[in-house]
Amino acid sequence: MHLAVYLPLLLPALAGLSAGPLARRLEPRLATWLLTAAGLILAASSTVVLGLLAVAGLVRLPLIAALEGYSPTVIARDDPAAWPAALAGAVLLTLAVAAAVRLTVRRAGALWSAALEAACLPGRESVVVTDDLHADAYTMPGLPGRIVISHGMLDALDPTGHDIILAHERAHLNHHHYAFVTLAQISAAANPLLRPLATSVAYTVERWADEYAALHTGDRRAVAETVARAAVATKRTRALRLPSAALGVLGRSPAPGVIPRRVAALLEPPPRRPAHLLAAAGALVGVSSVCVLEAAHDLHEFLELAHLRR
Repeated sequence: MHLAVYLPLLLPALAGLSAGPLARRLEPRLATWLLTAAGLILAASSTVVLGLLAVAGLVRLPLIAALEGYSPTVIARDDPAAWPAALAGAVLLTLAVAAAVRLTVRRAGALWSAALEAACLPGRESVVVTDDLHADAYTMPGLPGRIVISHGMLDALDPTGHDIILAHERAHLNHHHYAFVTLAQISAAANPLLRPLATSVAYTVERWADEYAALHTGDRRAVAETVARAAVATKRTRALRLPSAALGVLGRSPAPGVIPRRVAALLEPPPRRPAHLLAAAGALVGVSSVCVLEAAHDLHEFLELAHLRR
């Protein structure tokens, strides 16, 4: 258990470092699914091993040992977790669960507010054009979700650009990209080492929508030009802040360099699916899962031994 219990706490750091290259080199839809799933599994794995460390510390307490009928001699001699590690595990477990629950509540509230706002928008069509002179275009999740485009954005683009913006936003709406972003953020809340992975998922959903628009229009260069023009128009008109649950052609508060990377990717051939990268990512997640199972099995055997020799 000594090695197995600590590896799942370290592997998320490796995942965070590799998330950026994976996001850039893999096909965006595949990258989004892979990174989101990996983030959830790695966050769950690290949380479980923190729980195992906490349990290993709890059985050291005389009251707990007496209630469960564990042998103090066996526990003192064979306990796989030292006091400092068990105490740190309990503290980190509390912080991880609290952070994940807090973010889950906040995101649920944001999605509910966005759904209510989407339902209150005028008309029944999925696309809503506002009179706002600021250049803006984004998708609001809901039942049904809505695509919001301002007159400022329409004025900044030609008819081809209008089709591209709509295709981009429909990708966000139809494929529920907000869910991927939310799950990645919850994973990062549970384990801060996964924050680069969550940032990469926010990037890959935009790339996914870009590729969807490119497939819809059949012109990758036109999509690249539209993304660039929309970015310039938004910066020039200082668009109002998007709702916290919204996704759009520019993303939410894109990090420096994100728009140029998206434009550059669209000017290149469609991305492929490198088998070696998929294998490496799968191995990372697999090792973490196996380590959790091994640590849990070892702790179970230890507690059985302590119970039998009471």
